[in-house]
Amino acid sequence: MLNMIEHGSPSDKPGVLIAHGLYGSARNWGVIAKRMSDSRRVVAVDMRNHGGSPWFDSHGYDDMAGDLAEVIGHLGGAWDVLGHSMGGKAAMVLALTRPDLVNSLIVADIAPVAYTHSQVQYVEAMKAVDLDRVERRADAGAQLLERVDNPDLVPFFLQSLDVKEKRWLLNLDTLTREMPKIIGFPDVSGVYEGRTLFLTGAESDYVAPQHRDRIKALFPAARFAKIPGAGHWLHAEKPREFEAAVRAWLDG
Repeated sequence: MLNMIEHGSPSDKPGVLIAHGLYGSARNWGVIAKRMSDSRRVVAVDMRNHGGSPWFDSHGYDDMAGDLAEVIGHLGGAWDVLGHSMGGKAAMVLALTRPDLVNSLIVADIAPVAYTHSQVQYVEAMKAVDLDRVERRADAGAQLLERVDNPDLVPFFLQSLDVKEKRWLLNLDTLTREMPKIIGFPDVSGVYEGRTLFLTGAESDYVAPQHRDRIKALFPAARFAKIPGAGHWLHAEKPREFEAAVRAWLDG
């Protein structure tokens, strides 16, 4: 089963399950998860091939949705599910295939469509780090800064580096091979009728106006909200605003 980081304790409110995006981890969500656990149970998972979770040869959304279903089955009940980017796609497939497990759905800056931009350049940047020269996280950071186009992503990637063991906590080979599935979206039959929020960064182009018909076909109760000044990594760029929007939705 997936590695989990739990915050808070069970209450009369549904718990919140958080699924991170590509190259992320449950740890990336630690601050938001801990703050939100003041009134409900919050569980962040490491997705397969990430963090402390098992490595597999496959990394499709049916696989990832099945992993999330296993976690909720273990925890019990129906959960509010929050997913960002890759995790948002996994959460959507979970809701479409196992709506009994999803009390409500929050999809952060992603649509149920195939994209054309590959993320393989970041795998290549991580693979290029000479781990023998890394004694501290900053040593790897300096090497990554030479290869990563967005310096804000470097601290995010570094959370997936085990400095002591000199290894990445990411199955980079599988993620590279399965990239077409990751940037795609499976042909899923089914509709999720439950409450759904598509929360996007106002500066991001991941959820475009032309995606709305597809979203509404699969999630007829979908609502839309934007966080001003935020891009695709909206939870990292505007954490307070992101948390406030999620809380308002959950309590609405």
